[in-house]
Amino acid sequence: MGMAWSSSPPRAAAAPGEEAQKSSRNLGRLKRRDTLPQLTYTSICEQAEATPLGAVFATSHLQEDRLARTPSISAFQHRSALTTKALRFDLSRFDPAEKPLSSGDKDEDKARVNELAEDLNRFQDLFYADRRFRLLVVLQGTDTSGKDGTIRGVFGKMSALGVQVVGWKAPNDEARARDYLWRIHQRVPVSGEIVIFNRSHYEDVLVPVVNAVLTKTQTQQRYAHINDFERMLTETGTVILKFMLHISKDEQRVRLQERLNDPDKHWKFEGGDLDARKKWDDYQRAYSNAIAATGTPWAPWTIVPANSKTHRNLMVATVMKRALEGLKLKYPPGDPALNQIVVK
Repeated sequence: MGMAWSSSPPRAAAAPGEEAQKSSRNLGRLKRRDTLPQLTYTSICEQAEATPLGAVFATSHLQEDRLARTPSISAFQHRSALTTKALRFDLSRFDPAEKPLSSGDKDEDKARVNELAEDLNRFQDLFYADRRFRLLVVLQGTDTSGKDGTIRGVFGKMSALGVQVVGWKAPNDEARARDYLWRIHQRVPVSGEIVIFNRSHYEDVLVPVVNAVLTKTQTQQRYAHINDFERMLTETGTVILKFMLHISKDEQRVRLQERLNDPDKHWKFEGGDLDARKKWDDYQRAYSNAIAATGTPWAPWTIVPANSKTHRNLMVATVMKRALEGLKLKYPPGDPALNQIVVK
């Protein structure tokens, strides 16, 4: 958030006579929802959505009464951006200090995160062998929200063979000379691969918006571009999981100060971090608007209360496991001829 993020020159604002055409295009997007294939986060988790989230936990780690009280993950998701009767999304409604999936015992939660990470490692092996799908994980959040920590804690046990992490920085001259999604499309996953975006194309509707580089019309255009881009990916075999790691302003203050107080962490600190912090309210508003406009049935947002690092990892890992379970992955059929081979 603190970097000077700038992409290709924005399009000119729509001419006055184009409003009716724009409304028609938007209606077209709404109607096309009926033709969605089944490969969406919503569809693969449909059955699980009707069950309390705690049902995916091992009963040895949560008591029956806790399972009954565990909230549905849908309470922390936004997927209704394109519905005409959608309630307005407001990020401030979510408490960053909340721990909806916690057992109440930090050590127990840590142990559960470790077990989930082991489960995800096994799923990743199966995902790589199955090769019917691709998985794109988007991690967004303010500075110090824990994107790196989430990658280590949730995905750290996975094999590097089938997982890639892309840490997005400000675009270079080559990227600026093209549309802002050009470089993003080059790094999406191939079949059997999991790609994790540390920051993402959403920076292009955050930084330019806060810095008033884009007009309101241009910002709305980019929301539509992103929705269509992600829809194209899901229609061609990619599952998209988007996580907003949500921390409070005071929690960010504590984490930034820890970096300044520890010389071994100075490399993590950038001067722009404090400049961006001065625009905290503007960034929160930009995040709220972006999530509101791009939380779709095929690529919903999950809001992760992330003041607690353990709970952050627990929630992300739980959603990940649930999505992978919903894909009903399987190993390719064996070759009967190989059963006759004896290695001497």
